[in-house]
Formats: sequence, C-alpha cells, structure tokens
Amino acid sequence: MNNELINIVSNTFSNAFGYQASHLLQAPGRVNLIGEHTDYNDGFVLPCAINFAAVVAASPRDDNLVRVISVDYNNAEDEFLIGANIEPSNQTWANYIRGVVKHLHLRGLEFSGADIVVSGNVPQGAGLSSSAALEVVIGMTFKSLYDLPLTSQEIALNAQQAENQFVGCNCGIMDQLISAQAEKDHALLIDCRSLHTTPVIIPNNWRILIVNSNKQRGLVDSEYNTRRLQCEQAAEFFGVKALRDVDIHEFNLRQAELNPVTAKRAKHIITENQRTLDAAEALKSSNMPVLQKLMAESHASMRDDFEITVTEIDVLVDIMKTEMGELGGVRMTGGGFGGCVVSILPANLVDRVVNAIDAQYTQQSQLTASVFICTAEQGAQVLSLSVR
Repeated sequence: MNNELINIVSNTFSNAFGYQASHLLQAPGRVNLIGEHTDYNDGFVLPCAINFAAVVAASPRDDNLVRVISVDYNNAEDEFLIGANIEPSNQTWANYIRGVVKHLHLRGLEFSGADIVVSGNVPQGAGLSSSAALEVVIGMTFKSLYDLPLTSQEIALNAQQAENQFVGCNCGIMDQLISAQAEKDHALLIDCRSLHTTPVIIPNNWRILIVNSNKQRGLVDSEYNTRRLQCEQAAEFFGVKALRDVDIHEFNLRQAELNPVTAKRAKHIITENQRTLDAAEALKSSNMPVLQKLMAESHASMRDDFEITVTEIDVLVDIMKTEMGELGGVRMTGGGFGGCVVSILPANLVDRVVNAIDAQYTQQSQLTASVFICTAEQGAQVLSLSVR
C-alpha cells in the first residue's frame, strides 16, 4: 500500500477542491522479467507488477468538466470537457489522461466529469511504465466513479489505444495489461496475440532487483520503430502474420536468404519467444539454474542480435552476474539504449549484489546506479477510503 502517496493525493484534493475525494485508486508500474520486443510480434512476455504505482483521488461531477491536478508536476492543472473532440494539451502528462477519457467516450460509454488528483512514484524514464500506470489508473477511476461495464482487459486495451492514437507512441499491450491484471506474488505469462494470461508464482524467498543504470536513454523512439519495421519485413519474408509463427528450425533453414541485419533481428524474436515460455516453466518449478541461463541468453541476444544494449548496461549485468553465478538471473529490461536491468535472486544475496554494484559500477561507468528492491504486486485496484 502506497500510504504516503495516498495521503498526498487525498490532502491535495481536499485543499484544491474544498471537499473530500469519494474514491482512491492505484495502478502499478511493471518490470518485464523476460520477453523483450516480443509483444508487438504477437509473442510472449513475462512481466510482473511492482510496488511503485500511480495513485488517484477522485470524485464524480454532475457536468462534463474534468479537472485534474498533477502533484508530480508542481500541482500543475488541466481542464477539459468530455467528448469526441478532446484535443491534445501542451502539457505532456495531461495527454495520457485526456487520451484515456477520449477513447472511453469513443467506445460509446456514457459518463460525466470528475475532479482528479494524481501522483506516482514509478521512476520516470527508466522503462518501468509510469505512463501505463497512469493510463490504467485513469481508466479504473472512470469505471469506478460511473460503474462502467469494463473488464480489466478492456481498461488495458483502451489505455493502449490512447497511447497509440492520442499520445502517439506505438506501444504493445504488455505494459497496460500487466498494470491492470497482475496478481500479487506472481509474474504473468502473457500471450500478446490472444491476450490469454497465466499467473506464475514467484517463490517467496526470491527477490526482484531492478537497477537503473541512469544512462540516459537515447534513440529509443527511432530505433524502436526501426526494429519494429525489420521484424515486419522478416515476417513478410516468411509469409506469416508475425514472427511468433516462425520456429527456429524454419529460421535456420532460410536465414541465408534474408538481409543479414534483418536475420539477426528475427533470430532474437524467435529465440526470445521460446526463452520466455521456458522461463515461465523454470519459475514455476523454482529452477534457478535454468532461469539464470535463459536470462543470460536473453541479454546476449539483445546485445548481439537485436543490438539494443549499451556499454553501461552490459557492465552492470556483468557485475551482477559475476556476484550471483547460477544463483540468480540478470538481464537488461525495457526498450533498450539505457534504462534498467532486472534480476531475480535469493533474498540472502541481495545485499551482496547491491554492495558489488556500489563498489564497481561508478568506477567502470562514471555513473551512479539507483537500486530498487521490489515485490510482485496486485494490478489496478480501488482502495478503501479508511486507509488514510
């Protein structure tokens, strides 16, 4: 429970609007344990929600006005009227909210306005999906205020649609779906084609360690779009809807016919899909040596075939891998070109690994890492007002 955030949004709401909020809600950020760039190839991913979240205090209105205050942007304000003609704001944060509301309206749902205060502690720019957490919590807010007939999957799809069509980022479904549907103490194996989800329990003596390299992410948007195009070209070559439909045997038979760079991109996706399925099985059976091997192979594939790691990330992975051996897995997570690494390891190894990062990373990179020891949390939920 993010009690500090709850108190902040509740108090800000009372001070700004002059009355108490009727609803409190939260939606978590996420980390992807394995399955990188597979989501837009109709493949498999294995994320879990983390104990960092976007939190909202809200009340319904009897008109069509939406008033929003963002605590994280110095109590910046936004106002707009509900309707199909909602236009983008010049405040970037506000567009995630406007987009979600607009697309709820475009679905034919009927609802009135709201007073909303939002804050969050998902690190921004680190690849932990602060934007998806915001989109999902806003969808949950309007569902709860007006008892809208929306499933958690529909809230996620609406959020993705808002980010694709209103914000303008062509993301897959993973971030929104895990934020909406996560189960506590579990990762979620997601089939990004069917949206079928399978909870996979994380052993209670294992921890999730997220380490932000603090290497500023560059080239993410342009390179993401390039990788996506290369994957589409490879799928077209194989005559399939997406690379999810190609197995490694078929790839090996025909890879020489492909452009060498396109072949490397396709190889990453095809092998990463299988690694993700295998990792879910390894996690389910608490088989850390197998999970460690799969995460190491995933990182090498992102580095060598998909070419989305950077020196600082590779350094961080090597430091952690050396410290853990086969007792823990580690890999880059997220879109690439900076950002975070994720590790799964026994609880009794955490301090040792963190000490190794503190002792070696700055010396080798001239950067200071930020370390987050995480638990796997529940997806979006309505909070009781009694928690304040």
